[in-house]
Amino acid sequence: MSNLRAYVTSLHVGISKGITVFLYAADNFAHRTAVRKALAEDKEWQEQFLIPNLALIDKQESEITYLVPWCKLEKPPKEGVYELATFQMKPGGPALWGDAFKRVINAHVDRGYTRLVGVFHTEYGSLNRVRESVNYLVSQQNVLLIPTSFSPLK
Repeated sequence: MSNLRAYVTSLHVGISKGITVFLYAADNFAHRTAVRKALAEDKEWQEQFLIPNLALIDKQESEITYLVPWCKLEKPPKEGVYELATFQMKPGGPALWGDAFKRVINAHVDRGYTRLVGVFHTEYGSLNRVRESVNYLVSQQNVLLIPTSFSPLK
């Protein structure tokens, strides 16, 4: 199946939000499609997970993102609270704003303000969104997250 990297929930009061992060082989949409097809045909998964939870799901959003070339996917050295920063950037992608964005992110990391887990850019879904300057920024949204008991980030 897929490589589960994280399952986290929001720490904000009044918001019940779960985020699941799966890792698929780079550019292997056939694998992603096969996994989703297998789940759609898996009666046990439908009966034990999907159907009982449908009433609890208000909406679902899916995005396909890729790790920007200058960032490595890191596993934090210890358990903690995570911040998911989502930046809505101007059209043009990393070719336009990548260097400036990298400098801003690295300035925060180099000063010890944060430990970077990864920086991702959307390929499909809400376009021009970056997970994890200002000259290219349209809007920013931050959410504090905590890993669930079964998350690989625990």
